[in-house]
Amino acid sequence: MRGSLLALERYDRSAEAAAAQVMRHYSTSFSLATRLLNPQVRADIRNLYAMVRTADEIVDAGLGPQVAAPLLDAYEATVRAAPSQRFHTDPIVHAYALSARRCGFQDEHIAEFFASMRSDLTRTVHTAESFKTYIRGSAEVIGLLCLDTFYAGAPRPDGVEEGAVRLGAAFQKINFLRDLHEDSSELGRAYFPSLREPDKLDEETKAAIISDIRDDLAHARTALGLLPLGSRVGVAAATALFTELTDLLEATDAHDIMSTRVSVPAARKAVLISRAAARAARNRG
Repeated sequence: MRGSLLALERYDRSAEAAAAQVMRHYSTSFSLATRLLNPQVRADIRNLYAMVRTADEIVDAGLGPQVAAPLLDAYEATVRAAPSQRFHTDPIVHAYALSARRCGFQDEHIAEFFASMRSDLTRTVHTAESFKTYIRGSAEVIGLLCLDTFYAGAPRPDGVEEGAVRLGAAFQKINFLRDLHEDSSELGRAYFPSLREPDKLDEETKAAIISDIRDDLAHARTALGLLPLGSRVGVAAATALFTELTDLLEATDAHDIMSTRVSVPAARKAVLISRAAARAARNRG
């Protein structure tokens, strides 16, 4: 029996290593920020990210709705059933299930997430209402799931959930603005309902999008001090990186955003993370 337990624990570690590799491959910013989380939270965030990224890749792989839809349906069913099983042959699902059990992820949030992913298979242009729904499922509930990893069943202070959903929304909108060209030309999607033409961005529209993002970021920052210190530093670092990206997007000509992928240089990322870590560690209130 002891040998079996040791083998299962080795598989747990191997699965979580696979999830960490997914994050490192897809997002240097999030990967850097997670290093500032306490070890258990870091593992849970990576496990969650890897599951979410896998679902996103099913949608974005260019397989076509007839192939991608059943794949996504099957993956959703597997993910939502995962917490009830102790072993999974898919290491990413196995790692996700470890965190889902420990943190108590709510099934309704997972369902909302997959509903947004599924809409990418058929919807190419968003209205104000569908955009709001999409942001809820693709970003705001991810913020709430992150809170589950930070608190793992412990009581949460008032106001922290609003901060989490606003930060998730801000991150998603920043990515949409940065990836505007790729989304429109390669995936045929127009997320921002304010864009009159999906493949054209003018300065007025860009300014309105940036203003909305900054409003989300401002609300999110008010809740940073409510987070446990072991999570606060990492979230502060991620917020600093995405705020810098927002600044760069604002300084970039609207026409250039449609042809150049704006990013934060690696050296600048290191400086921002160091500053955010120091500031968050000092601010214990």
